[in-house]
Parts: sequence; structure tokens; C-alpha cells
Amino acid sequence: MSIFRQSFYCLMACLLTLSACAGDTTKVATNGPVPDPDNGGIKLPAGFGGQIVADKVGRVRHIFVNSNGDLYAKLEKLKDGKGIVRLRDKNGDGKFDETVGFGNFIGTGMAIKNGYLYASSNTEVFRYKLDEKNEVPDGAQPEKIITGLWDHHQHEAKPFTLDNNGNIYVTIGAPSNCCQVQDRVKGSPGQSPCPILDSAGGIWQFKVDKTNQSYAEGVRYATGLRNVMGLDWNTAVNSLYVTQHGRDQLFQFYPEMYSQKEGAENPSEEMFKVKLGSDCGWPYCYYDYTKKQKVLNPEYGGDRTKAGDCGSKEQSIVQFPGHLAPNDLLFYTGDMFPEKYKNGAFIAFHGSWNRAPEPQAGFFVVFVPFGKDGMPNGNWDVFADGFAGADINKAAYRPCGLAQGPDGSLYISDDNQGRIWRITYKK
Repeated sequence: MSIFRQSFYCLMACLLTLSACAGDTTKVATNGPVPDPDNGGIKLPAGFGGQIVADKVGRVRHIFVNSNGDLYAKLEKLKDGKGIVRLRDKNGDGKFDETVGFGNFIGTGMAIKNGYLYASSNTEVFRYKLDEKNEVPDGAQPEKIITGLWDHHQHEAKPFTLDNNGNIYVTIGAPSNCCQVQDRVKGSPGQSPCPILDSAGGIWQFKVDKTNQSYAEGVRYATGLRNVMGLDWNTAVNSLYVTQHGRDQLFQFYPEMYSQKEGAENPSEEMFKVKLGSDCGWPYCYYDYTKKQKVLNPEYGGDRTKAGDCGSKEQSIVQFPGHLAPNDLLFYTGDMFPEKYKNGAFIAFHGSWNRAPEPQAGFFVVFVPFGKDGMPNGNWDVFADGFAGADINKAAYRPCGLAQGPDGSLYISDDNQGRIWRITYKK
């Protein structure tokens, strides 16, 4: 055999070997996520599939998926001394098989934008610069961009969202049920004006590229919001949308006005489109889900019919039954799901704790269709259900965070047992 022919055969053998290896790699990479046979134990509309992609991660609050597919989760409690977890799918099967923790602070908020990862504690907001690998470098120390926010151990979480003009919008929840003189005490009157609104009960706007900002550097963007856990900047119409947790104890404090069931259904959990200067009415007003009207709270002279000046407050654009706890809001911009989902809103409901002796409720993810004008154009529907398991009063899993993957899939986190699902659609 000539040396040339021998070299030719050698080269062909090498190429065939490389081709076989490449074929195996491609098989792994394109195999992608496959829904679990039972959709990860949850119920979904026809055509959708669910897959458990991570479990026992920790008390996962809000989540965000980077452009490279890495998922970052903010933890309510430290796990192995860390408050942020980065999950990575290394073998391409759609499940996360590498976990890295960093950050020594607990909290809720999580986002990535313009080369930075943002995360919040209950009093501060931080950001990490992503490196050339599009990840947070080992040992990286964050910049503190906001500090000194209220934490009075009630509605202390600081979820946030970012717009496209260098601003960040942060929830500062009210450490109160209804701004009574004595909080949650039957017969205690409401304070007017409510002093809490100076520093809480609303959304504050800050800059993303300025360090150590305090209340003095921030702007009270919207007020009269008891506790906003879900907020998202809708890029289709360039506006801020939020979901509010309503007040408690209407039946317990005022049984002469509310039946047991009416107390469970009221007040509504609400979704607002807010702008600079919006006043959504808390603590003076609430939306009565039974009467379909915004009325005065009893602590301020309300009798379920008096509206007072509640008609002049910002009106919600969607209402839900009471005590379902909307914990995250996500406007869907992907192309994987059917067209009706484009620019519509997913909302994760954490579920109730205070409807007894009525059954607890919630523990699901709903979808609200939206038109091109940035307003709802249809009724909301339950999209993903069954997280609570067999006993609704002892929920196994509680939806808390939502994130969209680069391929248009939807991720849902649970802060009870630390499970994360990925929802896909097969055309």
C-alpha cells in the first residue's frame, strides 16, 4: 500500500470517528426536554407538557433564565450558606444537573438585564457583573445599588422589575393589614392619612447604575398598594403592571357585613397597570369581589355600599377571588406557545392560608389574554393546576416564581419544597 493511500485511509477513519462522535453529541443536544409522563404531577391544557427540571433546590422565590439557558433562583432562606443558586443543564436533556450557590443574603427578587444579574434582600438590591462567559464569576462581590428599605417583618420581600431606560421598580410592602391604629385588632380605627405610605405600601423607582441609593434618591412611583409581589415591565406597551395581595380579616372583624364565604372571597386580589403618580387606594379602599366595585374599607366608614372617593383611585384591570396570593407576574414574549399567549400575562398564585373554615384555594398559575393596547381582552383561565396535591388544605407545592426560557418555554418555581417545572408546547 502506498504511503499516500495509507494516509488517505487514515484520514477517512479519523473523519468517520469524528462524525460518529459529532452525531452522538448532536443527539444529546437536540434530544432536548421531554415532558414527564404525568407532566410533573400538574395539570396543563392540551398540547402542553410539564417536566420537573430541579428539586429540593431550597425555598425558591423568584427565578430568571439567562440567554444561555442557566436558571438563577433567589432563596428565601440560605442553603449551605448561600442565597442565590445557579442551575445548569450540562448534558442537554432539559434537566438541571449542576448547582452552584453564591451570595450570603436571603430575599425574593431576581433578574438579568444588560450584562448584570440583579437580586434583592429584604432591605437592599444588589447587582453582579456577568463575565465573558455570561455568568457570575466565582467569588464575585456585588454592587449595592439600593439600601435602607423598610423591613418590619410583615410583607418584607422586595421583588422588582426593570424597564428599558435604566430604571428599577421595587416593591416596599406595607407592614400592616389596613393601617389601623393597632394592627389587626378588631375595632381599632384606620389612620387617615396613613403614615405608612411615606415609606411603604407602594412601588419605588431607582436607577440601576447608581450605588447605595436610599429613599432620598428614589421616587415613589405608585402608592396605595398593600403588598405587590408580582410586577413586570410590559415591553409591548412600555408600562408597569403589578399584582396586589389584598387585606385580611373582613369576616372576622365585621361578621355583620360579611358572611364566612364572603370573607373568604373578599377583598379581590387585583392586577393594575400603573404609571407615575398612581394611587391604587389602600388602605382606604378595597375591591369587593362580590359586588364588583371598589368601596371604602370598614375601618374608614365603609358599609359595603359607600364608595367615598374610591372611584377616583386607580382602578384595577383584572380581579380575582380573595386570598389567593399572586406572587409573580410574567408577560409572555416567546414563540413556542400558541399565538393567543403572545404578550399575555401569566400569574403564579401562591395559595391561601386564611380562608378557613372554607377550603383553602389558589396554588395554581393563571393566564390573562391581552390585546395590542396593553389591556386584557378576555377572561382569565387557570393554566397550570394541581400543585397543592391531594389535600388543598396542606399544599404540597406553592407556585411562587415565573421565568421564560430563551426558547419560549415557561418555568415555575415552588418555595415550599424547592421544585422547579418547565412547561413546553408541542406544535
